[in-house]
Amino acid sequence: MNPIARLLKALPPGTAMVAGGTAVLGAASYIHLAVAGHSLAKADMAGVSVLWTLVMSVGIGLFFPIEQELTRIVAARVVRGEGSAPVLRKAGLLTAGVLAVVLGALALFAGPIAGRLFQGDRAMVAVLGAAFTGMALCYLTRGVLAGTGRFTAYGSQLAVDGGLRIVLAFGCAAAGLHSALAFGLILVVAPFVALLLTLSPTRDATRPGGPIATRELVRGLGPLTASTLLAQVVVNAAVMSTQLLEPTRTELIAGLLSALVLARVPLFVFGSLQASLLSGLSTVVAGGDHQGFARMLRKACLVVLGLGAVGGVPAVLLGPWLIEVLFGAAPGQLGRLDFLWFAIGTTCYMLAMVLGQAQMVLHKHRAQLLCWVFGTAVLLGVTLLPGDIALRVGLAYAVGSLATAAAMLLTLRGAVPRRTDAPVPLGHLTEA
Repeated sequence: MNPIARLLKALPPGTAMVAGGTAVLGAASYIHLAVAGHSLAKADMAGVSVLWTLVMSVGIGLFFPIEQELTRIVAARVVRGEGSAPVLRKAGLLTAGVLAVVLGALALFAGPIAGRLFQGDRAMVAVLGAAFTGMALCYLTRGVLAGTGRFTAYGSQLAVDGGLRIVLAFGCAAAGLHSALAFGLILVVAPFVALLLTLSPTRDATRPGGPIATRELVRGLGPLTASTLLAQVVVNAAVMSTQLLEPTRTELIAGLLSALVLARVPLFVFGSLQASLLSGLSTVVAGGDHQGFARMLRKACLVVLGLGAVGGVPAVLLGPWLIEVLFGAAPGQLGRLDFLWFAIGTTCYMLAMVLGQAQMVLHKHRAQLLCWVFGTAVLLGVTLLPGDIALRVGLAYAVGSLATAAAMLLTLRGAVPRRTDAPVPLGHLTEA
C-alpha cells in the first residue's frame, strides 16, 4: 500500500465513500470546460469562465459555510443522541434569507453586472442566480448527510451532479451549440437533478430532536461566511483580477481558468476529505479526545502535502501543453513558472482549509477570519505590484495562501482541547 493510501485509510470513516462522487464532480469540471473551450469562440469562453468562477467562488463562499456549520452541529448532536430536524429547519430559513438577498442584488444590478462581466448579456446574470439557488439547496442537504454519517448519499449527490455535467456538455457539443448560455445552464440543471434524487436519504437522516437556539447556529456563521468568501477570493482571484485589470486579454483570461482548474486537481480530491474530516474532528472534540484530534489533524496535513506533490509536479511539467490540448487555450499564454506558483498556491490553500476546519471545531471562527483577511491582503498587495499580470496573479495566489496557512498554524499552537473523559469512537457514525 502506498503512503497516500495508508494515510487516507487512517482518516475518518466516509472519506473513501465521498471520494468517488468528488472524483466524478471534479472530472466534470474539466470536461465541461474542455468541451466548452473547443465549442465556443474565445470571447464566449471568457464569459463562461467568469460565470464558472463566480459560481465556484461567491456561491461556495456564501453557502458552503452553512453546510460546514450544519455538519459540525449535527455531528455533535449525534454524539449526544439528539435529532437534526430543528437544526435543518433553522438552517433552511437562514439559507432562504441569504439567497433572497443575493437574487435581489442580481436583479437590481443586472445591467451593470452584465455589462462588466458578460459583454452585456443579461441572460448570463439570470443563469448565475439560478446556479446560486441550486448550490444553496445542495449544500443545505449535504450538511445533514455529512453530520449524520450518510456519506454514500452525500457522494451520490456529487456523482449525479458531475455525471450530468459531463453528459450535458457533450450533448451541447453534439447538437452543435456554440452558445455561452447553453454551456452556462449546465451549472443550473445538474445540481437541481442531483438534489431531487437525494431528497429521500436526507429526509431519513432528519430525525426529531430538541430545539436549537438560533444563536448556536448563527454565532459563528458570520465570521465563517466571511472567511469562506475570502478563501474563494484567494483561490479564484487570478481570473477575476485579470478580468478587472486587463479585460481585453480574453485569451489570457480563458487560459488562466484552464490553468487553475488543472493545477487544482488536488483540490477536487481534497473535497472528498473535507466533509468526513469536519465530521470526524467535531466528533472527537465532542468526546473530549485530545489525542485523537491532534492525530487526525496531523494525518490530514500529511495527506494534503502528498496530494500537492502528486498533483503539482505533473501540472508544472505538462501544464502549458495540456491547457492547449484539453481546453483549447491559445498557445504561449502561460509557462511552467506560472504553473509552479499555481501548484504551490494550491498546496498551501489546502493546508489552510484543513487548519481552518480545526479552528472551526474549536470555535475559533474569528481567528479563522483574521487569518483569511491577512492572506487576502497579502494577495492583493502582490497583485497590484507592477509587472506582467500573469506572473502577478500566480505569485499572489501562492504567497497569499502561504500567509494564511502560516497564520492559522500560529493560532492553533496550544489550542487543542485536553481530554476530559473517554473518547467517543468514530465508528458511531452510521451509514444509511
